[in-house]
Amino acid sequence: MAFHVSLVGRSDLSGEIYRQIRQAILDGRLRPGERLSPTRELAAALTVARSTVTIAYESLLAEGFATSHPGAGTFVSHHLEAKRPASNTRRSTVRAIRVREVWETIAPPIGFDHAARFDFRTGLPDASLFPHRAWRRVVAHALRSREMAAGVYENPAGTSDLRAAIARHIGISRSVSASPDDVIVTNGTQQAVDIVARVLLGPGDVVAMEDPGYRPLKELLKALGARVIGVPVDREGLAVEALPAEARVVYVTPSHQFPLGVAMSLSRRRALLAWAERNNAVVVEDDYDSEFRFGGRPLEPLQTIDSTGRVVYVGTFSKTLLPALRLAFMVVPPSLREAAHKAKFVTDWHTATIAQSALAQFIDEGTFARHIRRVSRIYSERHEMLTAGIKRDFGDCLDLVPSSTGLHITACARGASVDHIDAIVSRAFDLGVAVGTMSRWQVDRKPPTGIVLGYGPIATARIAEGLRRLRRCFDERMSRRPNHVEHRIM
Repeated sequence: MAFHVSLVGRSDLSGEIYRQIRQAILDGRLRPGERLSPTRELAAALTVARSTVTIAYESLLAEGFATSHPGAGTFVSHHLEAKRPASNTRRSTVRAIRVREVWETIAPPIGFDHAARFDFRTGLPDASLFPHRAWRRVVAHALRSREMAAGVYENPAGTSDLRAAIARHIGISRSVSASPDDVIVTNGTQQAVDIVARVLLGPGDVVAMEDPGYRPLKELLKALGARVIGVPVDREGLAVEALPAEARVVYVTPSHQFPLGVAMSLSRRRALLAWAERNNAVVVEDDYDSEFRFGGRPLEPLQTIDSTGRVVYVGTFSKTLLPALRLAFMVVPPSLREAAHKAKFVTDWHTATIAQSALAQFIDEGTFARHIRRVSRIYSERHEMLTAGIKRDFGDCLDLVPSSTGLHITACARGASVDHIDAIVSRAFDLGVAVGTMSRWQVDRKPPTGIVLGYGPIATARIAEGLRRLRRCFDERMSRRPNHVEHRIM
């Protein structure tokens, strides 16, 4: 799999690449015999000169951390002894309250969209790309290997093999600092946030979240008795200065803000962590689809630059594999670990063990990394087609929000009301085109008017026709407005 290197804010680029790879080797995240990314590929991913990577590799070779095999590549030296990553022992003053009783309040139901021929819904991968044959093989192996233990309950945090596989995977791909002991396997992101709420929040406690943001979590938190306050988002991400001082938890999507798609700047990330330290708060970092990145240098997760144990990192396999698997995870700081285990236990005891064992093998044998590389190429093509189509055919009415990560893009409308956009989206559905609206993700304040388009579920060959039909809906609506030439809908 591609090794995560962050050069944001760094000056000595070759030295930084060398140091981060060397540390990964010393930590055991890169194992003896593992192949390093070709210099050309890593240089392209980091947008640096190939010679910059070559110099870093030469230092690794000179010091014995790597070996080179002509025609095969550069590999981690076999004579190095990999060690198990140490548990996350960062200083933390986060106070975990006892697990709360299960509330009887039930969140209002959230409507589910229906599939369409031209499916631009958000949050969905392409199910046709799922490696069914490989998955059936690892499930069959899990069933055979766990046959004798089928009647035994598992550790609430998850199977040891999956937690180890996840810790290693995110350590390499996202530079997240975690040992297997820090990882808890959950049934989706929703349950991870539910666990955080049960551990940290009492009735009436305040949770701050991005506005616009992921509304199902607002409903969950309200059902648990929390008071949710929306915080505005701009082109640099969450407006830290607008955070309410009384917030105990801050929920953010910094790598690919949902739904706007912007990435939180490094300065904002540092400001948010400093704010959390001053206000004795916890930050929940939802890194829901950052595996898919189509340009620019990767920014380090909040968890990576957190030095005080304030961040709970949440990841999911719903976007990379299938939502139906209901497999996700959270990385918790040591101060919250015991309470989080208890909260997971009282919620559902543990996530299904067969699926966990299958996923552990899927990751360890490299099949998951190969799957990510394969689907990333396809999603990259769709991302390029969709962004180019919006700029070319909708430039008179939509402003595309720049985004190079994830499975959706957002376009803000010019001069249009929510009712106008709702009418366009409704008409589009009649023509077989499913598109989301910005208004659906309102937390407190009125969000920008616009549309959200996913490119996970739609086949590449259908994007052009889907956009053509959507444009037809915009034209129909514009023609009904008086003076529509001078006062376009957007």
